Amino acid sequence: MKRASRKTGKQTTDSKPAGTEPSAEVAFASYAAPLVDEAIEHADAVREDASPEALHKLRVSLRRLRSLWWAFEPLLDKGENTRQRALYKYLATAAGKTRDWDILIDLVAQDERIAHEMTPQLQAARGGALATSRETLSNADVKHLLQDALTSANKELNTAHERVPLQKFADTRVAVSERSLKKRIKRASRTKRSNYTAFHDVRKAGKKVRYLLEFFEPVLSGSHKRVLKRLKQIQKRFGTLNDIVASEMLLRDNADLLAGSSDIDAARDWFRKERKRRMRAAARLLRKL
Repeated sequence: MKRASRKTGKQTTDSKPAGTEPSAEVAFASYAAPLVDEAIEHADAVREDASPEALHKLRVSLRRLRSLWWAFEPLLDKGENTRQRALYKYLATAAGKTRDWDILIDLVAQDERIAHEMTPQLQAARGGALATSRETLSNADVKHLLQDALTSANKELNTAHERVPLQKFADTRVAVSERSLKKRIKRASRTKRSNYTAFHDVRKAGKKVRYLLEFFEPVLSGSHKRVLKRLKQIQKRFGTLNDIVASEMLLRDNADLLAGSSDIDAARDWFRKERKRRMRAAARLLRKL
């Protein structure tokens, strides 16, 4: 997707007459249309493909859409923009419910003794979650929802009386997202180690910055190599922590499904120890950033 974003950004720039800088309003479609097509393609694939990868791709494409609509928030109707971003979050959550079971199953598999007894029950629960995800996505009519959102945003931007230079707009929005990330890093570094919410906020802010850099990198002024290095570190360290915390919560919230497993307590103990270990690792990284 990064290569595609660069390509569309370059095409937008090169298609303009010499001496004319493209506007953010005109460039929006070159960023949004490929993302909408990709999300629709992944949503269609999930109907036939039950693999973890298919669900992961759909969730990522929806998250990117949400970040793009956030980036263009200053140019779009505030109320409609908020509704669209909420929609993308809702659809991503629908896909994510099954993906969370996949992550839990992979983590449990690291302990053969626990996995031997628990995996069949987890797979059954995953099957139920998949059925629900598919039903939710089907009822939502993802294709028409996303196409309507794109059409509406394009219409609003194309009829705007003012035009904002793309580079200036991109620089400003990336700067806003970077300041938000720095603020959350500072807050998380000062909080108690047990405050996972602060760590999770860092991860979400980091994803937003990364997506915006993927969208706008070809037109940005200045270098963002240092930020990208930070983002890779955050993504790896905080991503593994999130997997543990989310899986631990999934176990707790579905205790009734695993009531017959004699190893449920052993699994909970493993996740509790692993969460503490990864929280310490995340805290160490924050002190270095």
